[in-house]
Amino acid sequence: QVQLVESGGGSVQAGGSLRLSCAASGYTERPNCMAWFRRAPGKEREGVAVIYTGGSTGGGLTHYFDSVKGRFTISHDYAKNTVYLQMNSLKLEDTAMYYCAADSYDCYSGSWSSYSFWGLGTQVTVSS
Repeated sequence: QVQLVESGGGSVQAGGSLRLSCAASGYTERPNCMAWFRRAPGKEREGVAVIYTGGSTGGGLTHYFDSVKGRFTISHDYAKNTVYLQMNSLKLEDTAMYYCAADSYDCYSGSWSSYSFWGLGTQVTVSS
């Protein structure tokens, strides 16, 4: 049974930082990519960042969506099978539920429906 468990969410003031973690378990084969998505109240789910996790060393190629470029960093600990999202210079509009996703036939498109596995999410709230 594949499980993705997010952690690290919380409340922070604008300009602050948080680091989210997503621990993956239960795989028979390593996922080809993992990603972070988010959904703000009243908005559609949107892609945040993607990292290639396949191959013998995990690859490490990354892709960021426009709203977080230059502020967020996605990384992958191959040995721990954990993906991180370092979020700096947080803005009010970053407030959302953040979800970890894994295994996609279209990793870098931002299409949430292309991902096979999802975590339950972790809430990030940015205040002024």
